[in-house]
Amino acid sequence: MREIIMVIDDDEKITSMLRRSLVFEGYEVGTANDGQEGLKSILQQVPDLIILDVMMPKIDGWEVCRRIRESGMNIPILMLTAKDEVADRVKGLDLGADDYLVKPFALEELLARVRSLLRRKADRAENNSRISYEDIILDLDTREVLRSGQRIDLTTKEFDLLHLFMQNPKRVLSRDVIMDKIWGYDYSGESNVLEVYIALLRQKTEEYGGSRIIQTVRGAGYVLRGVS
Repeated sequence: MREIIMVIDDDEKITSMLRRSLVFEGYEVGTANDGQEGLKSILQQVPDLIILDVMMPKIDGWEVCRRIRESGMNIPILMLTAKDEVADRVKGLDLGADDYLVKPFALEELLARVRSLLRRKADRAENNSRISYEDIILDLDTREVLRSGQRIDLTTKEFDLLHLFMQNPKRVLSRDVIMDKIWGYDYSGESNVLEVYIALLRQKTEEYGGSRIIQTVRGAGYVLRGVS
């Protein structure tokens, strides 16, 4: 399963160079040339890491970082800037950035920082063996799922699908993102496999009278969200 990296920078030479280099390293890469486009893309396809320029038109990198963190997303953010001022580095870190790299930068250093941030993200996920949403608890070590204290027996793929949703609560996940994360980008089986698994997961999580938490967002995908 390839990790997804989103590059947001108004310098098309940099986005093109980073796309080529990151794809060569085995990542899936999305790009945007301004903050507004970048935020829209992140909501459509949740990445595993964001490379974010500071000085951009429409919405700058500071504001993009602030909005991402205010939304509750814990995606690692590597900020890029032409400024080497301590105040700017502090501002980025205070807004929630995980790392900071000054332009011009060595590609090898950027790739090393990307690997480091993704390792840290994986370590955090490994150390958090139990995650919850509303009345559902999912244990990554035992692969047990409870809802209101009742055990729910899930297959491997059902568990992985629920885990993906619970990692991204209230975030709309597109069909393509879910398919790539759970079945792999080169999956060539039944075309309706996702719909079948969503139906099975709904049936099992609602078996003891629980409300529907996996909602369909018409034309966009699915979201883990209770009915308000």
